[in-house]
Amino acid sequence: MSYDVGVKAMVKSLVPGPKQETIIKSKRRVQKHGEVFTPKWMVEKMLNVPGVKEACNSVTAIFLEPAVGEGTFLIEILKRKLKVVSKKHCSSMTEYENYSLLALSSLYGIELLEDNAHICIMNVFNTFLDCYTEVSSKMEKRINDKVLASAKVIISSNIRQGNFLTRLAPNGEPIRFSEWQVANDLSRRPRVIKVNRTEYTLDEIYEKQEKEIGSTANRLNVNRQLTIFDLMNQEAEEPQDKQEICKYITVKIVDVYKEEMEVYTNE
Repeated sequence: MSYDVGVKAMVKSLVPGPKQETIIKSKRRVQKHGEVFTPKWMVEKMLNVPGVKEACNSVTAIFLEPAVGEGTFLIEILKRKLKVVSKKHCSSMTEYENYSLLALSSLYGIELLEDNAHICIMNVFNTFLDCYTEVSSKMEKRINDKVLASAKVIISSNIRQGNFLTRLAPNGEPIRFSEWQVANDLSRRPRVIKVNRTEYTLDEIYEKQEKEIGSTANRLNVNRQLTIFDLMNQEAEEPQDKQEICKYITVKIVDVYKEEMEVYTNE
């Protein structure tokens, strides 16, 4: 069987009915990267599996898609989560905004190809925006720009381009994610949610490393070079390496767009 015939047969078998989805972009991408998108009907079926279905209806249940593509799975999961938010956490616009961002913060993805990663980020954001717009219209409220800005930060921090197998980003650095840990008691159903943001590399997640709340994955080493005056002074002490350490502070979830940190020097 030729390659073209094989691909066409696969497409025909996967996609039911007269209307077919595009599940491959090109032969080259299939050959080079094994890229074949999951059709929506199959996504629905997989997400309706007992256990998975219940998790999709949990605002806080975490999902990680290691080959996210253009976000078909994450989009459907987000729609289900936001549907729950609109039913259970919609006594006010403030409550909906807080819990919709919390639902968004539970979704993670890794994508090898740059174009897919960008498309996925935009698809997830547009899904969030569509649901937010629909609820705000029903409640006759204006959309809050802070909520959209925070949504963008969460999505960009949770959906990363990289290789899941090597756990590395395209620049060779470790893939990094942000955990959005709720700082207040959700059992008391607060309308305003506060979160602590902590960054983890994928390796740290695998190794189940415990980190100080608010820690970032970036540390800037500040090495002071010897000057001519140091060399002239024989009693001068050797300069010590300094590290400027950044730490995220606790903020309202609608304010995460500010990415507020405190900085201190570790000498």
